[in-house]
Parts: sequence; C-alpha cells; structure tokens
Amino acid sequence: MTDEQESGFTLNPRYDANGLLTAIVTDEADGAVLMVGHMNAEALAKSMASRTAVFFSRSRQRLWQKGESSGNILHIVDMRIDCDQDAIWIIARPQGPTCHTGARSCFYRRVTDSGLEPV
Repeated sequence: MTDEQESGFTLNPRYDANGLLTAIVTDEADGAVLMVGHMNAEALAKSMASRTAVFFSRSRQRLWQKGESSGNILHIVDMRIDCDQDAIWIIARPQGPTCHTGARSCFYRRVTDSGLEPV
C-alpha cells in the first residue's frame, strides 16, 4: 500500500459529505455492540480530549455528550479507526445503560422472518 491515509500513522479522518464519521461503540468488558453514532471533527476532538464519548446529533444538529442528561456516560478506553479512516470504533466503559430506552445496548432486538424479538 502506498496511500498514507490507509497505511500511515497520521490521523486524517475521511468525513462524508455531511462532515461525519460513523462511530461504533462496544463494551470493553465483553465486546458487545452498544450503539452507533456519528462524529464530526469537533466531536472527535472533544472525545479524544475528554476520554468520554461526544457525538454529533443529526436530528438535533448539535454536539451531544452521551449521558449529558441521563448520566450514562461512555468512558473511552480505546479508539480505533478503520483502514480508510471513515469509521471509528470506540471501546468504552459504560456508566449505566447505553440506549435511551434504558436497555444496555441499542441493539436489543433480533430481526427474524416473523418480525422482531427481544434478545
């Protein structure tokens, strides 16, 4: 590989047309997927500085720290970026449930031929 973005060691995120990266969050304890969010450059910088997950809300069009109203903060243990730097993986220690519904993970339902069922 000769592409510095794909093989080098300089953080140079490839944001989409809306200026966002996809962010996947997993639990450090067992690797469970907790949520998927989006980050713009400011959210990424704030997350790196604070070691708590900050996202860009597409519906609210503003930054939000996970847990800002619930107290269920995601403490960042590790952050990894994919090969072409357009998605980030956050390994976190959750302080309470991650989903706004109160579920541990936002992925609490299984898709089946007959619809959805709880996991």
